[in-house]
Amino acid sequence: MTTPLSGKVAVVTGGSTIASDLLHRHFETLVNDNPQWQTLIADDILWELAYAPAIGHPARLSGREEVVRHVTWFLGAVEDFRFFDLKVYPFADPEGAVAEVKAEARIKTTGRIYHQDYVLFLRAESGKIAFLREYFDPTRAAKALDTPILGLES
Repeated sequence: MTTPLSGKVAVVTGGSTIASDLLHRHFETLVNDNPQWQTLIADDILWELAYAPAIGHPARLSGREEVVRHVTWFLGAVEDFRFFDLKVYPFADPEGAVAEVKAEARIKTTGRIYHQDYVLFLRAESGKIAFLREYFDPTRAAKALDTPILGLES
């Protein structure tokens, strides 16, 4: 079960743009209406996950099929996932924006609560999400997933 986006939701500076609208819709639908979310992404989407390799996940997802497969895995791994305290910062270029958002969930395999702060950059093309770059704390993810941080000396 998932819950809708809750808490504060704000466009922090400037007005609404194509990219800031897509960011809002991304966070509203990724978990709670994934088929609708899939209509927001370009076929050739590129999603970079800068710190994901630290927990054994890919650094980049290329194309609709790879992105949807990863998101499907993620949605299957969590329960009660929710985003909250979303802040969106539109760029002067209407096809770019960045967001800060908090999230929490329960990891099904460990039963642990996952708390995370995300920063997500978005570039739009032709009204679709063409590019995402996501930053998150891999130590929080590793703890919740009970997985090691790769590359750390023991």
